[in-house]
Amino acid sequence: MVIAESVARLAATLLAVVQTRVELAATEVEEESLRYFSYLLMSLAAMFCLGIAVVLAVFLVVILYWETHRIGILLTLIALFGLAGAMIGLRVQRQFRVKPKLLGHTMTELSRDTKALQPPL
Repeated sequence: MVIAESVARLAATLLAVVQTRVELAATEVEEESLRYFSYLLMSLAAMFCLGIAVVLAVFLVVILYWETHRIGILLTLIALFGLAGAMIGLRVQRQFRVKPKLLGHTMTELSRDTKALQPPL
């Protein structure tokens, strides 16, 4: 009887550990999907803004500076909007590079569990 109870408690403990680790993995996957969605939204917003800015800049240059300094103003606007777009793109790239490893916390906890369950040498 005592052995059966000990085995049942051990099984319950192992099941609780597995359940905790699966919940942690699910949380990490959810966080990662939200992070990817934010990358996508920022990239789309950057592309939309760059597109609208370029169209408006071209119209403005055509209307205001057609007879005088159209090439200088056009080059300046192209440089400014190109720089803004490049900065946004680099920011997204940097955030993507420094993102945490997928399921990193879960793997750390599983390593701790494995070490804790190993018999001492």
